[in-house]
Amino acid sequence: MLNKIEQYPIISIIIIVLLMLCINIDVIDVTIMEARNFITAREMINDGNWLLTTMNGEPRYQKPPLPSWLAALSGLLFGIKNIVALRLPGILMVGVTGIASYLLSLKLVNNKVHALINALITITSFYIIGIVIEAPWDIFTHGFMLVAILHLFQLFEKNSNYWKHTLIAGLFFGFSILSKGPISLYALLLPFLLAYGCSYQFKNFKTKAFSVLSFIIIALLIGGWWYLYVRLEDPVTFTEITSKETGNWGSYNVRPFYYYWSFFIQSGLWTIPAFIALLYPYMKSRVSNLKAYRFSFFWTIFAVILLSIIPEKKSRYLMPVLIPMAINTGFYIEYLIRTFKNIKDKKETIPVYFNFGLITCIGMLFPLVGFVSNSFLTKSILPWFLLASVCLLTIGVLMLISLRKKQIKQVFYLSIAFMVAALVLILPLSKVQNQADYNSISNLKSELDKKNISIYSLSGVAPEMIWQYGAKIPKVSNDSTYNFPPEPKFAILSKPLEDDQLEYLQKDYKIEAKETYDLNRKAEGERGHKKRLISQLYVFTKK
Repeated sequence: MLNKIEQYPIISIIIIVLLMLCINIDVIDVTIMEARNFITAREMINDGNWLLTTMNGEPRYQKPPLPSWLAALSGLLFGIKNIVALRLPGILMVGVTGIASYLLSLKLVNNKVHALINALITITSFYIIGIVIEAPWDIFTHGFMLVAILHLFQLFEKNSNYWKHTLIAGLFFGFSILSKGPISLYALLLPFLLAYGCSYQFKNFKTKAFSVLSFIIIALLIGGWWYLYVRLEDPVTFTEITSKETGNWGSYNVRPFYYYWSFFIQSGLWTIPAFIALLYPYMKSRVSNLKAYRFSFFWTIFAVILLSIIPEKKSRYLMPVLIPMAINTGFYIEYLIRTFKNIKDKKETIPVYFNFGLITCIGMLFPLVGFVSNSFLTKSILPWFLLASVCLLTIGVLMLISLRKKQIKQVFYLSIAFMVAALVLILPLSKVQNQADYNSISNLKSELDKKNISIYSLSGVAPEMIWQYGAKIPKVSNDSTYNFPPEPKFAILSKPLEDDQLEYLQKDYKIEAKETYDLNRKAEGERGHKKRLISQLYVFTKK
């Protein structure tokens, strides 16, 4: 089995990504960032707003359109209400990122197995997976940029016949800009260039200067045309949005410089190996290719430093760091596979046993925890729990046997299998987290359509509500000014109205409170409960 995986690395990467992320990914609720993207995609299809993009009928120029275009095209093919279909482009980009990581690693180390290890660490790192749902634009901008970097690396290394790499690098750099502006230029490309300069130097750069210039021009043409188009077609709104977005960089979510220093924990399963791989004095005498290791090390460190300089900081902004860090971590895993049977120093072996032993314990203890808590024994999810228990227990036992035999390669691949099994089989168990007040809004539109009643919001509702509702919910207030529609009867969706609001509005309307919609999976008082996911439906009838 392992020989087949290593014999067909690219196919293996694709299969693992599809297994991890396609089977039960629709169990996870649509997040706020996803909802914005999916609403924009829906309005592209329904209203034809492919260039002057909108969300809930209002201009949405904060994010470039390429990810929304891809979501819309997937929605057209498989259904605009199909969550898996709308997430599919992002899932495929995880595969593209893994393949690009493999090919770049192959150029660095000239070893297929080592390159595959790097790629598998990349696609199973926690935030590489999580970003598909939490911030769907990020996997596109950084995935496209990694493809551009792959071809830039080949451009820098070759002495002739590099125009193909110039064109492809420029094309994918442009796609990256069309996905999230210059974010990946700063977070991934710039640290790559700095690391390459430190490790490989830019040899014979003068002969490639025209190609590099051409690469930049191609990228700007492909990535910049949409911004120019919107700037010319809707200059006032574009300027307002741009000013607000750039202002956030220095005044919104401001965190101290050291906020990202625990960045290696974002790799999840690989936290301990990632940390050890960053110990340069320890690793430099143990890696099989010091030059390539030094490059991945510098690339990772420069990326963290550059991100730390920006005042605005969020955990998800660290996602691009995971790409070079996965390559860097691969050097440590490859070292263990090569030498672990001969390592006698407990200072070296204890972290290995602890890291993979922890995964082993989780797998073996999962069935016991489920039965003790009695949470997963309901009829609807019991089959998933039993299947997950058998698979994780089996993987745990096999990992224990492999650890005792010091077969680190088998332990590594079993860790990948653990990650796949966890995502496929444990995700359905999240259904037990529904709290008693959960009430979907997905049927409201059909109910109102039958009664021929239009719906509005006072000052806006959560994007998740708008997405689940299935159509626009226009706002009827601007600050304290109300602009109610002319209909004698209409519905209003808003947070529960205060007494003074009701008193004011009841001068002209009879107001009936109908149903409360609550999209929270967590009860009030629990972590993860959000008030913005609660809305009250009112029916207004003109007096």
